[in-house]
Amino acid sequence: MSKLLIKNAKIVNEGKIFDSDVLIENQFIIEIAETISHKSSDTNVVDAEGMYLFPGMIDDQVHFREPGLTHKGDIASESRAAVAGGITSFIEMPNTVPQATTQKELEKKFAIAAKTSYANYSFMFGGTNDNLEELLKTDSKNVAGIKLFLGSSTGNMLVDDESILEKIFSSTEMLIAVHCEDEETIKENLNQYIKTFGEDIPVSLHPQIRNSEACFISSSKAVALAKKTGARLHVFHLSTLQEMDLFTNKIPLADKKITAEVCVHHLWFNDDDYDDKGTLIKWNPAIKSEKHQKALWKALLDDRIDVIATDHAPHTLEEKRRVYTKSPSGAPMVQHALPALIQFYEKGKISLEKIVEKTAHNPAILFQIEKRGFIREGYYADLVLIDLSKPWTVNKNNILYKCGWSPLEGTTFTSRITHTFVNGNHMYQNGVFNDTIKGQRLEFDR
Repeated sequence: MSKLLIKNAKIVNEGKIFDSDVLIENQFIIEIAETISHKSSDTNVVDAEGMYLFPGMIDDQVHFREPGLTHKGDIASESRAAVAGGITSFIEMPNTVPQATTQKELEKKFAIAAKTSYANYSFMFGGTNDNLEELLKTDSKNVAGIKLFLGSSTGNMLVDDESILEKIFSSTEMLIAVHCEDEETIKENLNQYIKTFGEDIPVSLHPQIRNSEACFISSSKAVALAKKTGARLHVFHLSTLQEMDLFTNKIPLADKKITAEVCVHHLWFNDDDYDDKGTLIKWNPAIKSEKHQKALWKALLDDRIDVIATDHAPHTLEEKRRVYTKSPSGAPMVQHALPALIQFYEKGKISLEKIVEKTAHNPAILFQIEKRGFIREGYYADLVLIDLSKPWTVNKNNILYKCGWSPLEGTTFTSRITHTFVNGNHMYQNGVFNDTIKGQRLEFDR
């Protein structure tokens, strides 16, 4: 297998930015040095002069819709968009059709990804009120974790039996990732607004229906239960000021038993954007006010929030444009998440080093992913080259999601992802993909 040499890159890694070359062979980084010569004729050289080299983003929460919902997206289409967006590994959620709530259905998803995914992949096993025995068969070495919906979800995936919830927390040493919104609070709020507006509730009221109280009631219960049982808890897509006090920055990430995630859309949008974007930015948990958005930023930068993810969740435009009660929550984001974060860097809100920490280093540490998430000798060469001086505008012609739209349409980004390397393979370059090689199943050092 030929070698690959990346020359003259500005490497962003482990809190530093430095000029270096990187030599890759047989999927792995074999040398990082200020100057590496390339005497061998079988060495392919990429000149990265003026560009930044990141470890590929590890997105710990996506919904790629396969199987069963492939009119919205599938593993091939959405992983392709992810690679174009600098995401080299993803962890996908279990609420597909059928749901990944048995080992058999979970392995079917792995089999699909092995044949079609452009990025490296893992999947979460879905917990329910009645599948504890099956859940405990999950292999921690090659499955990312357990996903529990503590707010409304597809089919029977809402875990609302508190005795079952405690059994799950007490019975597994695997990471438990949770969606936290209190179902009773949401139902009560929704019924009140239906009495006033019928089915066509103004979408601007979404954060009043799925309000901060609903989030805090649920997430505080989950954190309390994790402390009681000693479970390894990871709370997805935080969205409120109140929740920030549930998390700590007083101990190293590797020692934390309770960790937290924020999504790009909660950092990018606030409730002022509903007038323009409408149901296109209807997410669960809801986009909330600027005070909540500022609290998320503060907690992200002071390390109470550990990870940035996308919660990529495509729907067709036809589905999204239905009246409020019929419009599904979620939107596509994987192609545009990293450019959006670099836009925040350009505005002085976050450093490049912190972006890499929250999107690559920390997911690798938190999920104990083997040999990924860092630019280190002996690690897989999952790498992204970024040109910070190549503006482009999101439009229908360059959107790669199967659903064909983005809530960021019309946004001009100042930076462009030019190259993405997955396991040392040159998977993407300036709009051109390598369709002959697929990503790998993630393994976990547990």
